[in-house]
Amino acid sequence: MKKFLPILLLAFVSLFIFSCDNRDDNVQYKDSDTVAVMKDATGSFISSEGYKLIMDISIENTDVVLVYRRDPNASNAWQLIPKTYYLSGGRQLDYNFLFSTKEVEIYTDRIDYNTLSTSERNQFLNNQTFRVVLVPANATGQHAKKAAVDYSDYNAVVKYYNLNDSNVTNTKVN
Repeated sequence: MKKFLPILLLAFVSLFIFSCDNRDDNVQYKDSDTVAVMKDATGSFISSEGYKLIMDISIENTDVVLVYRRDPNASNAWQLIPKTYYLSGGRQLDYNFLFSTKEVEIYTDRIDYNTLSTSERNQFLNNQTFRVVLVPANATGQHAKKAAVDYSDYNAVVKYYNLNDSNVTNTKVN
């Protein structure tokens, strides 16, 4: 009996040693069954349209919508919105968006449009391109691991969801 007790204690302790192993914490989870879709929307923010662009989509109510604005000063750079631009004279211009299961509404805010110069209108309002990334979500709300992607980094999102951004459909809005 005296020899059996230490062996039993050792077996009991080894159970906790292996169950507390956390060596897999640094392994990045790769989602292999989620298929994301990308669409581009190009248009100009004009007063008659309420300074907004509306794009039709079709998603489930659990899906995630990411919207990126093409940076006009770089060849292929995308910035996640919402995004605030600080203009001269203490002015601000915000890009933001709302979405439902049927549409994405991209809009500008926090600026007196009458104070924008022609150059600023061309840079921020005219002929703007937005990339909408539709990411299906798990309807149960349970995930095997937290998504290991930084959504603010467009290239990381493209790589993580294995997206091909060379031939994205472009929709002219307004």
